[in-house]
Amino acid sequence: MRATVLVRPKEGILDPQGDAVGSSLRQLGFAVDEARVGRVVDLEVEGSDPAEAREQIERMCRHLLANPLIESYEISLEGHE
Repeated sequence: MRATVLVRPKEGILDPQGDAVGSSLRQLGFAVDEARVGRVVDLEVEGSDPAEAREQIERMCRHLLANPLIESYEISLEGHE
């Protein structure tokens, strides 16, 4: 089963990369109020049960893919939104 995890800084957490991107976009003439930089993790997990896959990916996020103190994450399962 294919899954995508979007990880980004929580609101209120400093995001120097996002600040740099926002500043650069404004210097280029784009009207941007704020930019946040995160990362995308694409996974192929074994199994066909979406609930089981989501729980497994939740554990992956809590243990490795995201720092739950400062980052939030969203999980998308292909074909099971």
